[in-house]
Amino acid sequence: MDITLTRPDDWHLHLRDGAQMAAVLPFTARRFARAVVMPNLDPPLTTVAAVRAYRERILAALPAGMRFEPLMTLYLTDTTAPDEIRRARADGCIVGAKLYPAGATTHSAAGVRDIGRVLPALAAMEEVGLPLQVHAEATDPEVDVFDRERAFIERVLAPLHERFPALPLVLEHVTTREGVAFVRGAGGRVGATITAHHLLLNRNALFAGGLRPHHHCLPVLKRETHRRALLEAAVSGDPRFFLGTDSAPHPRGAKESGCGCAGIFTAHAALELYAEAFESVGALERLEAFAAFHGADFYGLARNTGTVTLAREGWTVPEDYPFGDARVVALRAGATVAWRLLAVEADPA
Repeated sequence: MDITLTRPDDWHLHLRDGAQMAAVLPFTARRFARAVVMPNLDPPLTTVAAVRAYRERILAALPAGMRFEPLMTLYLTDTTAPDEIRRARADGCIVGAKLYPAGATTHSAAGVRDIGRVLPALAAMEEVGLPLQVHAEATDPEVDVFDRERAFIERVLAPLHERFPALPLVLEHVTTREGVAFVRGAGGRVGATITAHHLLLNRNALFAGGLRPHHHCLPVLKRETHRRALLEAAVSGDPRFFLGTDSAPHPRGAKESGCGCAGIFTAHAALELYAEAFESVGALERLEAFAAFHGADFYGLARNTGTVTLAREGWTVPEDYPFGDARVVALRAGATVAWRLLAVEADPA
């Protein structure tokens, strides 16, 4: 069985930089026409000039013949100026600004420590219509790691949305039924990205037969009840939910260590893994809208006109892939993915 879809977009992606970026970029560029590239490099991309320079490096690393557009984001800090927000909005390649609570995830040390200090920047974002992309996790050490998303929504995100009701807002990589409920209950332009790994795995996958470092991500995998809530939202046809892989590669040694990095690399089979999730509940006919229409509509961009074709044909994922001068272990390493990318027809030039 084959299925042909409008060529999709990835609305949440980590590409890293340099040789590591060059190693993983082709996986995304083959499957997706566009991707929103996260700004949490080291140092983070806190200015429009830094974002544009990173975009040029991405385009320079793109293999010859591949058609792919990186959509860029600005990294918010406690000192982001409203004028920088206005410059970002005026720039043709920046589609949002990312709020990382300080210490929440990879390279987030420069993130927001005091939400009060970013209110002028958020007001400017509401004024010019620049979407706010949120890593929604409370970093208070007294909050249980499995409750960080719920706590952040209650303490920060819901009050922010009430204060700035016209601000376009994306709850990135939503992981809980409370997150789904927040998006569904919010007025205004509020959406959420959902990852393939949160659709396919619950927190038992972290401990299946032993500690599984390559299943560690932030936000962490949650209970089965939350996974089912995410899957129901993804296949519901609700345009507020759309594809965002949060594919986050790390060197094998950095994952398999005494303090392993958070992040799951899925770009090698991203669309195929989503097809598995949708097929698991008999909803393959809903995959195209989730992957190719909802995100473009939310961001006010034209839908793609190219296509991708997937075949219901299992294949074995390699044990690892090259990653600069290291190796990266992908989701399902050494195991089978049920769908294979068969053909891609890019949008006409």
